[in-house]
Amino acid sequence: MSVRPISTAALVVVLLLATFAAPLQAATRAWLDRDQVTGGMPVTLNIETDQLTAGPDYAPLRADFGVGAQRSSRQLQSINGTMTASTRFAVVLTPRRSGALVVPALRVGGENTAPIRLTVADGATATGSADAAAATPARGDEPVFVETRVDDTQPYVQQSVGVVVRLYYATQLAAGSLELDAPSGASLQQIGDDGNSVQTINGRPYNVAERRYLLVPERSGALVLPGARFSGRVVGGFFDDYFGRGNGELSARSTATTLQVRPQPDQAPQPWLPLRDLQLRYVATPQRAVAGEAVQVVVEATAAGATRAQFPDLVLPPVSGAQVFPEPAQYDERFVGGSPQLKMTRRFSLVPNQAGTLQVAGPRVDWWDVRAGAARSATLPDLTLEVAPGSGAFARQAPPVAAPNPAVATPAADAPMVVRAPWPWKIAVVVLAVLWLGTMGVTAWLWRRGGRSLPPPPASGFPGGEAAPAARRPTLVELRRVLDQGGLDEVAQCLCAMAGVSELDEVQAKLASAAQRDAIAALQRARWAGEGDVVQARQRLREAFRQGPQWRDAAAARPSELPPLYPDAGPRPR
Repeated sequence: MSVRPISTAALVVVLLLATFAAPLQAATRAWLDRDQVTGGMPVTLNIETDQLTAGPDYAPLRADFGVGAQRSSRQLQSINGTMTASTRFAVVLTPRRSGALVVPALRVGGENTAPIRLTVADGATATGSADAAAATPARGDEPVFVETRVDDTQPYVQQSVGVVVRLYYATQLAAGSLELDAPSGASLQQIGDDGNSVQTINGRPYNVAERRYLLVPERSGALVLPGARFSGRVVGGFFDDYFGRGNGELSARSTATTLQVRPQPDQAPQPWLPLRDLQLRYVATPQRAVAGEAVQVVVEATAAGATRAQFPDLVLPPVSGAQVFPEPAQYDERFVGGSPQLKMTRRFSLVPNQAGTLQVAGPRVDWWDVRAGAARSATLPDLTLEVAPGSGAFARQAPPVAAPNPAVATPAADAPMVVRAPWPWKIAVVVLAVLWLGTMGVTAWLWRRGGRSLPPPPASGFPGGEAAPAARRPTLVELRRVLDQGGLDEVAQCLCAMAGVSELDEVQAKLASAAQRDAIAALQRARWAGEGDVVQARQRLREAFRQGPQWRDAAAARPSELPPLYPDAGPRPR
């Protein structure tokens, strides 16, 4: 929309006419934009006067009203060829109490406005439903209105209730504020960012701003959710403000909604988990397993009407013959159809201890169906894995369970067990004691003589002064096990031990694979800098070291099993 430029001379003429024109109506009047509102809902008081240099005194209003935004504008009118000028004032008022109120007379220059009656309904007596709760009905002829929707008007205690507040406005807004107060006896939290859309109501297009909240009742009984409040200002230009055709204040409020909160049933499973629906599924299951090597089981839970703080951890029951190591769960929270929905994904690492058949019990979550008012259980089927023999200590088969032999008598559980030492053992103990006492006597006699000292002990703890053998370096199987079930510090220690160094920086220097060096760097960031994802760092290490470390000098990485030909203690023989 373009505005045609006006010459300076024409503007001066307009201002002079507005200043010196003889008024036809020497009166000051006031009116409200509505004569009945709900408690807490703002109203606009308008005052018009022909006294161009005087303004109203708003002090008498503060006894029963909160005084909000104020504005003023000037108007020029031509009636039968005569120009008249007037000033219009507008102020936003918020009633401080319900009942029959009176807007008092206000002084404007040398004149007074007439008192105005206003009926304020009690907001707590207004009830709403899950489908509509707009104080101003959506007829399609209002510039702005607000509605509040809840997904359950009869929730249980501690049930997550979705609340959606929508602001409809058919004009361009320069500024605005949308608020929803938390009710007494419940917690209220805004979820996510505001959404925007466009809807047509009765042939009139509206912009729609949508805001989502999570309401959690803390006690049973009636719960009153206050109406959402909007206050804002429309966009207007200089001449719109001067002639009173825009840049005005807008306000709207939805009706309060009453919820009947039900108590927790006596027969409800514990921990208390009220939901609309719950589904469990396996995302990944192993097809085969090897003793000593980790396999992955991934479980996903989708809960309608739950949040991350409310939902319990997914766990696998203890597995006989294997170790279970759960990783931190991953969460995805969103609103679907006006209700909260949670998706939890958790990964479990299973390390079989031996070959054979491994039984893994499926997870189970007990919950309460808020729609049917009944207890439910979500379960997954058990898993059966055939575990192949591994290497080293994991090559053995699971020992068969021996049946009890009725011919062999077993002592009663409460019978005392008596262990009798055989006579040969007693004799051996007496002989060793005598020899020890003799050795101590000889040592004391030599010490008193002083003529001969005891030979010094060897430099090492091994007979003959031989050097201690090199420490055994971890195998690839041990590295895989640490990557699956150990902490990041244990992974770092294992890699350092395999390289024969004490620091990870030295391990990086010895590695020939760039992928393995990058995985070490990710491990360092996750351990110290706090910049990496622990789960992602562990996964990168698993992939990079799947076939073992790749050293730059393979021969240098292996310790020598033979003692040095020429020890450093003395010169070489000639």
